[in-house]
Amino acid sequence: MSARRPLPGSGRPGSGRPGSGRPATGRPATGRPGRAAQGRPAGPGPGAVGDDLGGEQVEGRRAVRELLAAGRREVMEVVVAAEVEPAPILEEIAALAAAAGVPVRRVPRAAVAGLARSEVPQGVVARAAPLRAVPLESLCTPGAFVVLLDGVTDPHNLGAVLRSACAAGATGVVLPRRRAAHLGPAAVKAAAGAVEHLPVALVSGSPAGLQGLGRAGLWRVGLDERGAADLEEVAVLDQPVVLVVGAEGRGLAPLTSARCDVLARIPMPGPLPSLNVAAAAAVACFSVARRRAGGTAEP
Repeated sequence: MSARRPLPGSGRPGSGRPGSGRPATGRPATGRPGRAAQGRPAGPGPGAVGDDLGGEQVEGRRAVRELLAAGRREVMEVVVAAEVEPAPILEEIAALAAAAGVPVRRVPRAAVAGLARSEVPQGVVARAAPLRAVPLESLCTPGAFVVLLDGVTDPHNLGAVLRSACAAGATGVVLPRRRAAHLGPAAVKAAAGAVEHLPVALVSGSPAGLQGLGRAGLWRVGLDERGAADLEEVAVLDQPVVLVVGAEGRGLAPLTSARCDVLARIPMPGPLPSLNVAAAAAVACFSVARRRAGGTAEP
């Protein structure tokens, strides 16, 4: 990806260079001084390419339906509880499996429950090849809208964020290799099929991933309830961007925060000071979608 152009009306030629510091948003974003970009190599650097992300067991009707419909990985079998009531989505699953030559095995409901590793498999479990990580640089496209999760450890939150990101039109996700949830059955079920459509890159850590994405020309926007800018006022959301979502409880780690170009808050006019990480990510993802669609997207 080519270097960023200066923001219109910024009044400072070159203020939009990758790695140069914090982008203009119409007012100072955090009050921190910019960082020089000279001497940095181009490109994002290597990610953890080809690593297994998990996802071999897919549970839940929507998740299994999307697994079969996407056709991105091998599916060995689908197991369905014999006692489930007929439903259109079950008919879709059967038709998609038949078209792909995937065997469907009907077993007692107790057998499905015994296979399941999530709380409510909805009478459907599939076995598939694992999801594979993509190179970080493959996410650095001219229209990039990437979501980076900085140490989210709850699989249900991870899945919910992936579902929102996919629905909002995100083009990829970045996860740290360690101290973070990956794509086990609970996360895959909560994602409701999003994992079949969103490429995921693994990085050694969030700061390293952000450094690489910044070098490749993406603006790094961190969600922080103490941020100086309202998210809706950040001027770069319609440009190649990575939205950085912090972990449950602690939010963004200090070094992750330091690698962001701007720290933005979600306005909270009510009495509560913060949102659950999955809810905050959903609001933020659709703020990005709304900006990129010229103000027409709906959360």
